[in-house]
Amino acid sequence: MKPADLPKNEDERLSALKEYKILDTLPEEEYDAITKIASGICNTPIALISLVDKERQWFKSNHGLAAKQTHRELAFCAHSILQPDDLFIVNDATKDDRFHDNPLTTGNPNVIFYAGAPLNTSEGHAIGTLCVIDNKPKKLTKTQQEALKLLAKQTVSLLELRKRNQELNKVNDKVTKLNEQLNNFAYRLTHDLKSPVSGVNFLVEVLKEDYKSLFEKTGAEEYISLISGRMSYMSTLIDEILEYTKVNTEHIVYEDFNLKTLLDSIIKNIDFEDKIFLYSNNLDINIRSSKIGFVQVFQNLISNSRKFCDEDKVKLEVEFSKDETHYYFIYKDNGPGIKEEYWKKVFNMFETLENTNNENTGIGLATVQSIIKRLGGIVYTKNRDDLKKGASFHFSVAINEMNE
Repeated sequence: MKPADLPKNEDERLSALKEYKILDTLPEEEYDAITKIASGICNTPIALISLVDKERQWFKSNHGLAAKQTHRELAFCAHSILQPDDLFIVNDATKDDRFHDNPLTTGNPNVIFYAGAPLNTSEGHAIGTLCVIDNKPKKLTKTQQEALKLLAKQTVSLLELRKRNQELNKVNDKVTKLNEQLNNFAYRLTHDLKSPVSGVNFLVEVLKEDYKSLFEKTGAEEYISLISGRMSYMSTLIDEILEYTKVNTEHIVYEDFNLKTLLDSIIKNIDFEDKIFLYSNNLDINIRSSKIGFVQVFQNLISNSRKFCDEDKVKLEVEFSKDETHYYFIYKDNGPGIKEEYWKKVFNMFETLENTNNENTGIGLATVQSIIKRLGGIVYTKNRDDLKKGASFHFSVAINEMNE
């Protein structure tokens, strides 16, 4: 028996193998499917995805073989990786000086025929093979050889995809942690600002009441009103940032609630002028989702409709439907609507429209989008299907089967 020499790039090859983080992982259907196909095409009882480690060959997939690994000195695959540009074929190991007395040939699993297609990484490192084995002499046709090579390339594609997914998961973890840190910072900052802003608001109101005649005489009333308006905006901005940070950090709680009851309650709490009217008749139904999430979504939408409506009455329509996976909503109002050029921008933080007043912070719809994304849905705006004046928001929310 003649053990294989080490490849000239052995250190780099082993480093490349470790980057895939696949050694000693559990079986996976995608890899098992490849060995099963290879076995069928080549008409052999055994097919393996073998990865050549420092002192062993380990089988990611072992069709027709119980063993999970063997010592590298015995491995046919250790010879195969020495010629990474072609198949390594042993038609009859009993007549080959390198293998005739190999324990894998003389004993179980009785490797007589072997054909290995190298698994070459994009950097050119042969980290293992896709091999087929028979316990009797054999020859592969050109078609079978070509198929084995193609299946080996497919195996490498799976490994590369696995590697990219791992890298993406690392990046996503970093981004998630950074977002959490940013949200926590924003929460602490706005929470700390809330108290002094409230204090300034209170002092401005005191000045307006106690020194009204003085401000009127000196012409300073306009400036005091301007300060009051700016502080009111600041207070609203702080409250909405706090709401946005909570949306992205708080745990989602699912519960049963009635859509009509929820919407009626929101309208009652914000409609101080008795000008909001809901024209929908199919909402008296119970659903199971995040009640607080739905409150925040519809509260933001309805508040915007009330704030920017240029009609005497705010007329709202809410349509509801569902399928096996999602709830679907269409929200319409009779306000000025949204120009198509702003359909995507309105969901960006601090994005405001050219026809809005100074009360708009540009956070409300960003909050709506964030909530809906966390609930497994999407939101977008478009023209009303009935071609009437007003905005039209379409959004979905995933049905949580564990909670439905």
